[in-house]
Formats: sequence, C-alpha cells, structure tokens
Amino acid sequence: MSKHHELKQTEIKYDKDRPAAANPLKVEDLTLRDGHQSLFATRGRTEDMIPVAEMMDEIGFWAVEVWGGATFDTMHRFLNEDPWDRLRDLKRYFKKTPFSMLLRGQNLVGYRNYPDDVARVFVERAAENGMDIFRTFDALNDFRNFETVVDVIKKCGKHFQGCVCYSLTEPRMGGDVYNLDYFVNKAKELEEMGADTVCVKDMAGLLAPYDAFSLIKALKENISVPIHLHSHFTSGMASLTHMKAVEAGVDIIDTCMSSYAYRTSHPAIEPMVMSLLGTNRDTGFDIESLAKINEKLEKDILPKYKHLLDDSKVSVIDINVLLHQTPGGMLSNLVNQLREMDALDRIDDVYRELPKVRKDLGQVPLVTPTSQIVGIQTVNNVLFDDENESYKMITSQVKDLCFGLYGKTPAGVNPEVQKKALKGYPRGETPIDCRPAEILEPELENAREAVKDITSDIDDVLIYALYPVTGKKFLKYKYGIETPPDSVRPKSLEEAKKQEELVRKVRSGELRDALEKIEKKAEPPEGENVRKFNVYVDGEEFEVAVEDTGMPFVAAAPAAQPAQATPSGPRREAPAAQKTEPAARPAPSKPRAEAGEKKQEAPKEEAKKPAADVEGHPIKAPMPGIIVRYEEKEGVKVEEGDTIVILEAMKMENSLTTPVSGTVKSINFSEGDSVAKGDILCVIA
Repeated sequence: MSKHHELKQTEIKYDKDRPAAANPLKVEDLTLRDGHQSLFATRGRTEDMIPVAEMMDEIGFWAVEVWGGATFDTMHRFLNEDPWDRLRDLKRYFKKTPFSMLLRGQNLVGYRNYPDDVARVFVERAAENGMDIFRTFDALNDFRNFETVVDVIKKCGKHFQGCVCYSLTEPRMGGDVYNLDYFVNKAKELEEMGADTVCVKDMAGLLAPYDAFSLIKALKENISVPIHLHSHFTSGMASLTHMKAVEAGVDIIDTCMSSYAYRTSHPAIEPMVMSLLGTNRDTGFDIESLAKINEKLEKDILPKYKHLLDDSKVSVIDINVLLHQTPGGMLSNLVNQLREMDALDRIDDVYRELPKVRKDLGQVPLVTPTSQIVGIQTVNNVLFDDENESYKMITSQVKDLCFGLYGKTPAGVNPEVQKKALKGYPRGETPIDCRPAEILEPELENAREAVKDITSDIDDVLIYALYPVTGKKFLKYKYGIETPPDSVRPKSLEEAKKQEELVRKVRSGELRDALEKIEKKAEPPEGENVRKFNVYVDGEEFEVAVEDTGMPFVAAAPAAQPAQATPSGPRREAPAAQKTEPAARPAPSKPRAEAGEKKQEAPKEEAKKPAADVEGHPIKAPMPGIIVRYEEKEGVKVEEGDTIVILEAMKMENSLTTPVSGTVKSINFSEGDSVAKGDILCVIA
C-alpha cells in the first residue's frame, strides 16, 4: 500500500478553517435519496429537501445523491410528484455540489431491461436536466447491460461510475462465486469500459471490516481510477467497514446526515468527520454546520414521516441480514406483502426458502430488481406451493430471468426451474446468451402514441415508457384529466403532529377514557326513518344511528363530483411539442373546460365487485395488487391454463390462469385498478 494512503495522525485540533489534509477522504451524501429510501420507503418529498439544500451545498461533499433508484417510481406512484421536476428544482439550490443518481444499467430506474431507444433518451434527458454523476450498476454484474447507457453518459460529457454489486454465498468473502478474484476482475472490466470511478456497492451491509481492507487494498493495487465504497448499516458493520477501508486507501465513501442514518440506511457522516480529525485523511468538514442541518431535519422534516418508520424494534441493527442477506428495502417489501395477505406469520418460512430460490435462480446478487424477483417468488412459493408441486405461481420477471432477459447469472439456473418457467414463454423456450437488449423491439414511438392525447413532452413520454400503468395515471393527474386521491396529498407538519398525538392517545387508552367520561345525553325517540350503521375507526367499532327527517330514506350511490385541481400544484397544459431545454416547462394554465379542450372527467368510481353467488368459476386475486391488463375480453372462449389477467404485486407481475375451460362471462376491473386479496377479477362460465 502506498504511503500516500496510510492513515497518519497529525496535529489534533478542531477548527473549521483548519488546513486541508494531505489526502482528504471524499464523501458522497445520500440523505436525499438512499437515506429516506432505506428508512421510510422513499416517501421524502421535494418540498422537504429544499429547506436544507443550500446548507448542504456549503459542506464540501464530493457529490450529493438526489435521484434514481426508487425515487422515480415512488414520486409518480405515491407522491403525485414529477420526478423530473425534483431534479430541476434541487439544481437551483445546489450551486457547487455535483448531483449523483443511481442508474440500474439497462433497467434504468425500473424493474426490467428497457430497449436501447428508451435507454438512450432517458440518459440524455437526465443529463440535460442536471445530472452529473451516473452511478451505474447491474443486478447480475453483467456489464453488457452497461454498453448503451455508458456510451450516452460519455457523449454527454458526464461522470460514469461503474459499480460491482457485493454479494456472498459464504459468511465471509470467499467460496466458488464471490471471492477476491471475482471482484477485482469485475473492477478491471469497468475500468476498461471507461469508468471514471469504481464503486463497491454493498447494498445489504454484508462487507466485513477485514474483508473490506483486503478488497480495497487489492483494488488500489490493480486499477488506477478512484475507489468508492457504498455500504448499508443494516448488519451494524458498516462504520467499522468504512474505517478499515479508509486505512486501505479508499478514496470516497457514502454516508448520510445522522438523522437519516443507521438502521437499514448508511453510517452517519458526523462520527467519521470527528474520527479523522487531525489525520492526513481529514475531511475538512465543519461539524457545526452539519449539526445545524440535522437540527433542521429533526425538528421540521422528520416528524412528517415518523408514521413510516418502524419503531417496533429496539435494536438499530438486524444481525439476521447476515443469514438471509435481504437488503432493508427488500425486507420491508416482503413484510408488507405478507401483512396484506394476512400471512405475516409465515415470515420465517420465507427466510428459510429464500436461499433456495436464490440458488435456483443462479446465485444472483440481492439488489434491485433481482432482490424483488427472488423475494416475491419466495413468497409465492411459501404461500402457494404444496407437497405435489413447487413453483406453482411463477412471476413474469422470473420467467424473463430464466430466459436471459436480465443477463447472465453468476451461477447456472436450476434446469428444472428454468424448464418450468419457460414452458409456453412467448419469446421461446430456449434461453438466450446475447446482450438482452439486442432482442428488444424499440418502444419509444409506441409510448409517444399511447399518451399523445395527454402530452407530447419527452420527459412525460419517458414516465409512461418506464411505467405504463402507474405512469399514465400520474400523467392524467398532472394535466387535470383525473383527480388524484387524498392519499398522495402532501402532509403539513401540523397535520403530522395531530396524527401522532391521536395515535398516542389511542395507544395509551387516553382517548377511550375521555369518551367514557362524557355524560350520555338523553336519546330522542327513534323515528321511522332511522337507519343504523356500524362504523370502524382505527379498529374501534361504533354504532351510528342516522335519521332522514324530510323524506323516506333511500340508499343511493354518491353523485360524481367535479374534478378538483391537483393538490401538488397548479394544473399544466400538455405541451404541444417536445421541449429541447429543461427550462421550457409548460406554464400554469387555465382549466381544461375551455372551448376546444377536453373536459375534466369525474373521478373514476370503484370497480363493482360481483355478488358472492355469481354463476361460473371466479378468478380471484391471490394477493393485493394492481391490474396490469386483461389478456382476454368478455365473450372470448378460453382453455384451461390460459392466462386471463396480469396482476402486479409488489412491483412484480403475476400471470393468473383459468383452471377451467369456458367463456369469459364478466370482467370486473379495469387496467390500473387496485384490488384486494380475494376480489373477483373475472368469471369464467
């Protein structure tokens, strides 16, 4: 190891204007992306990032990660925010610090490999809208999936950071797949591709401190570009791992502000600043400025998201991650899915099954999207397999993986599982071995056509191209065609505090005691038009009597109300042509009800559920999800085993087949509808 990288003690003195260290450790801050993605499901809103943006810009971070990963999905799906707007808005406040994003190679910011035309334009638009550093990874470490995006990154004059996803098949680095040679050779491949920096991406916090020392030392000896380390805190090792990596000469590390750190997030920056104070790796950061940022986050921002934090655990670490290797985001997805299916008691079965499924699928690293692919298939196996058959419900993404649409797996796929997954597969039953995107047809023009009545803005078109179902719904919200539900409305700090206080009262029994102390008023005699209802509030049951004193009571469906402006801001007209500059955004417009424009539609009513005694064979939702599409129409004859409907559950697609032959008698939902477990999706007569 070069003396230049040795960690040496110099004069210990804290002064924010202290001289720069000989070889200061560079730091990328992940608070505004991976921090809130890890801790509270990527629900952080842009309006809650702006108050600290200028303060963070003054710290001296090597970069700030603000985009990519799950943000693109979550923003349009759950927050009713335009992901492109976040990039542009934050760029107005960060004047000095480069922006970094997490790019999933050919997966971009989605969960499948997209064709080259979509990949090229997406990277071009990201660069044009303000992105500087493209942290690029592939879930299988198959760097053929980098070829298209890297070419565009370089042509745009941006920074290409190539990632090696860190994974294990043994408790420590070694074994026949993930060993030191594997990681060094992968890093060499990235350098040959033109990587400006190489990042070791430890998404589950599996990298042990002494393994980190060996790995970083070997990388420094074998490649010439700077080495970056990304390690989640989940297992509790990451802070120790960081220090050993610093000793080995790592150039850049990832951290979060302390209020967004630890648990399944990342180590905090503040302890590292103080640990390296007075050494030749001193960051030079001002600890007092960092403290002010944290005060703002803890006082004015985090209370809005407290309801999303998991406060059920006492420990801030999860040592079980060393056994099941499940990244924090994937773990929360599994828990949520099991809870929605009333099967949370099967979580231990899922942990036991997961290593088997991972091995069957080629020992893939557990990182998006393969973490979801393995995780959701594991849940399906646990809940639907029986003693006679395994892999009874195989997701579309597992089929794609077995076909080779995600690339080459680190180890071979179980031949029996592969054969079953590819039986009747539309693209063929023989797996491919070429670069996956080579067989994908262009999609961008079809996406333009699909949303031409809503918008022609290229950034909007890309939202649809990446997420056709939820993306189109968002675009209708954005342009005032449909009214977004209250669930996507921003929550004020006051509202958050009221909700927290109400929860506290309910949990403590204070609310029940207060209600019991209220003197019961004399009840008036019931009239002939009294109707009684059972009302449930936070699990409490109340009987409510309602009397119509004017005319006889008639139950009727509520009248459709006129659509209201989206709560996230003023409605904007769909631009007439593709924009060329990010600043050329459509201005706030008048309502669409003017002459020559489309009238707003009333909010779409809930799909009607058929009666329980429906004639025919009902196809029920085996889990909560979203209808992607129906493969058949009403009146069409189908054969046993035909796929009838595609249901998205936890971002994976499931093909639901008919167990009987017959005719599609009724279809009860529409594309994009949310359904609950047990809902009757259609009936075969």
